[in-house]
Amino acid sequence: MRIWICIGLLLACLAVWCGAQQDSNGGNQSSQADQQKSRQRSAEAGESSSRDTRIDISPPKDDAKNHPNSGTGLSGASSTFPNSKSPEDMTNLTDVQEMHPWNPYRAAKDDEVGDYYLKQGNYKGALARYQDALIYKDNDAVANFRMAQCYEKLHQPEDAITHYKEYLKILPDGPFAKHAKKAIEKLETEAKRTSAEK
Repeated sequence: MRIWICIGLLLACLAVWCGAQQDSNGGNQSSQADQQKSRQRSAEAGESSSRDTRIDISPPKDDAKNHPNSGTGLSGASSTFPNSKSPEDMTNLTDVQEMHPWNPYRAAKDDEVGDYYLKQGNYKGALARYQDALIYKDNDAVANFRMAQCYEKLHQPEDAITHYKEYLKILPDGPFAKHAKKAIEKLETEAKRTSAEK
């Protein structure tokens, strides 16, 4: 009886093994079919290796109607560079406006590092970081206020007044508005006094 059980188990194991072999052969055939489809898609898509990585860069259907002046930046390109189609060739056009990257997280980090430099008394280093913050977030009220403070410490009252006013334009009732108004008054009276002495 034990022999028959052992033979039965052996046959069962052999059947499972044969089934697994057939599945792997079928998997190879389906894998080859998938590879063939992938090659066809690659040829269809050009340089893309998959349909998921192709990006549609065509404008929306009502783009010309909704944004009538969106092509004005490129209008001078055809007259200046008639055969040019690459953006690198169009860098000297006056119609095209420079785009800045919008990254409020990086601006906040620049503000944080600028605050550290300001506390250390490194006003030039702080000023550079606040200027970097304005590249990534052009209406950064804190950066404008801190830049004004740096310019004030560096004895550049005209620039300080400009940035205090910029802060007040962005946040007229902000947390530093009273300080900015007092600093503007103080710097303007000092500027009048020094101009009267000359």
